[in-house]
Amino acid sequence: METKPNLIVDLTIEFSLLLIEYCEKLEEDRRYVISNQLLKAGTSIGANVHEAQSPESKADFIPKMKVAAKEANESEYWPILCKRSSAYPDCDYLLEKVTVIQRILSKIISSSKIGLRTKIQLWYLSIFT
Repeated sequence: METKPNLIVDLTIEFSLLLIEYCEKLEEDRRYVISNQLLKAGTSIGANVHEAQSPESKADFIPKMKVAAKEANESEYWPILCKRSSAYPDCDYLLEKVTVIQRILSKIISSSKIGLRTKIQLWYLSIFT
């Protein structure tokens, strides 16, 4: 069975792979604290997005995507620190990727909320009218 492409899943996997490579460079330079924080937060985005792909309901989907969005926000912080320090390798490409992911997650969350509200309103009308 062929799965259809999913932009946010693909982007978060790509981002995680880039993070792994970047964090390996940091570890070679013995920059363990930033490496560990960045790797945990950054790969958590994809893990939460992946988990959200099999929700029990639409109401279950939104909180998982919100967690992914929070992790994306944290994942932006660590590369900002790296960028502002001359002792760390270039990470502009990570900031660009995480910004795209943040925007897409925000759009997914807001459109899912609208869809859920509409569904609840229709259910309510069907019962009480």
